[in-house]
Amino acid sequence: MKNIQFKNTSISYSDNGKGTAIVLLHGFLENQKMWDNYVEAFSKKNRVITIDLLGHGHTECQGYVHSMEDNADAVHAVLAELHIRKAILVGHSMGGYVGLAFAELYPENVKGLVLLNSTARADSTERQLNRDRAIIAVKKSYIGFVSLAIANLFSENNRERLVAEIANAKKEALKTPLQAIIASLEGMKIRSDREVLLHLSPYPKMLILGKKDPIVAYEEAKEQIENTEVQLVTFPDGHMSHIENQDELTKVLLQFFKKIQ
Repeated sequence: MKNIQFKNTSISYSDNGKGTAIVLLHGFLENQKMWDNYVEAFSKKNRVITIDLLGHGHTECQGYVHSMEDNADAVHAVLAELHIRKAILVGHSMGGYVGLAFAELYPENVKGLVLLNSTARADSTERQLNRDRAIIAVKKSYIGFVSLAIANLFSENNRERLVAEIANAKKEALKTPLQAIIASLEGMKIRSDREVLLHLSPYPKMLILGKKDPIVAYEEAKEQIENTEVQLVTFPDGHMSHIENQDELTKVLLQFFKKIQ
């Protein structure tokens, strides 16, 4: 892993392979290690960049609110450091929100966009209240909050099948400091609605959803791409498609990358 300094903050990233640049953005309570099983396959024909978002992994916190725009600026700083002009962005959950913010702020740098278990819509009032409740909960019981949050991301039928993978996801999540968890929840809560990008942006786009995702409601998420050219991919499981549907996801993403090259 490498680091750059951006706004007095150390941003951690990795850079592998040559070819079309692919930027992999992790979700809330994750870090760039979530992509370990994908980097080798993707970097055979592409240049693959993974980045720890603000307060996650080896990237430092940048304050008490990590907005999606702040994260997008950090991603842009990494790409500028690497002299990458255009990239395909793949964002899981919160990483998708960051990808959308990047696409709005830096449209000339986007070659393609994949939202993985994510949505372009802003938080509803109810969802914003849930973010506030989550902040209270994590302040009361950090370990309890993180452990429960991770387990609930998987579909019920996978919780026994993927015991080791869930334990590893919890282990990585527990590396996220309390300040970063709160700052990210605050940032997600206030994020802008960017559904218009799915309709009007000129580059190829893909939306990947889990039928049993407890975070991103499947039918509601599908509504965003009605009358658009966004490609929809549906998996039968939960919010963690990169773990629950690893082989299928690898194939789908490689096909998407190949189309754009």
